[in-house]
Amino acid sequence: MIQAIAETIFDILYLGFALTAGLTMLRKGKDPLVRKAGLMAAVLGAGDAFHLVPRSYALWTAGLEANAAALGIGKLITSITMTIFYLILYYIWRERYQITDQKALTGTMWGLAALRVLLCLLPQNQWLTYRQPLLFGVLRNIPFAIIGVIIIVIFARETKKAEDPVFRFMPLAVALSFGFYLPVVLFSGVAPAVGMLMIPKTMAYVWIVSMGWKLYRQGA
Repeated sequence: MIQAIAETIFDILYLGFALTAGLTMLRKGKDPLVRKAGLMAAVLGAGDAFHLVPRSYALWTAGLEANAAALGIGKLITSITMTIFYLILYYIWRERYQITDQKALTGTMWGLAALRVLLCLLPQNQWLTYRQPLLFGVLRNIPFAIIGVIIIVIFARETKKAEDPVFRFMPLAVALSFGFYLPVVLFSGVAPAVGMLMIPKTMAYVWIVSMGWKLYRQGA
């Protein structure tokens, strides 16, 4: 019961922030960059809702295993929307620092995103089961991790060059999000307590959205 209460409160606060910030920036943002940040936040909140709402329901009712199918579908949707999240962040990087070339890098990002989505859609993932195969959990996250490394490197380079006060911690926030997420992929099946790392991972996403919100508050 304590877990159900704590997780539900946390999820309501997180989803409420992501969706409110995202929709506000989309509707009221004067600059295309702010609207991209709003779209990114809205995609994050909407996608995560497909996993977190069934999870809260499961904790309050028959338990996680009894709701395996709903949780699995939610994880599938979240896996795809998180890929879109980072693609939007890539385009935020391009617009923020006025990157007009890098066709090869753009192609690489789209190729990795497409590969990630394709791997997520394969039936071998067994999304409707309570314990999905570790092999495909690793495989579908390889292109995702590469996307993360690229985002970290390109933001680190440009934020330092531009001395950007808004996005200067973006590389750290993205690195933390992956640093907390990947151990869950690898070890939560044998050590369920590792799943607690999803809380700081979520806070890293809140940090990323907050940077976009800072742009909005500056009137961009």
